[in-house]
Amino acid sequence: MSPVKTLLEAQLKELDAIEKETATQNMNTMRGLEFVHAWKVQAVALISQHVSPQAAKRLADAKPGPSFTNDLFEEFADEVDVYRQAVRAVMKELP
Repeated sequence: MSPVKTLLEAQLKELDAIEKETATQNMNTMRGLEFVHAWKVQAVALISQHVSPQAAKRLADAKPGPSFTNDLFEEFADEVDVYRQAVRAVMKELP
């Protein structure tokens, strides 16, 4: 696996860890979203540096759609999934 793919896999693992901790340990979705947003800033910077500014912009612009569930955990998980999919899309573009 290339070093860039390894870096992106590590970012996905960090995102998964934030999701797991939020859902199973502290159950505080607002704090979890703060961690996810901090993760996103870091991931955008890494992707910009190691992949391309265009790929980083796609992650930066990724946002979850409207939610009508009134379920904070589901909304949190949906947002995490949007970012996870964006990083995987970047990985698929790599040689």
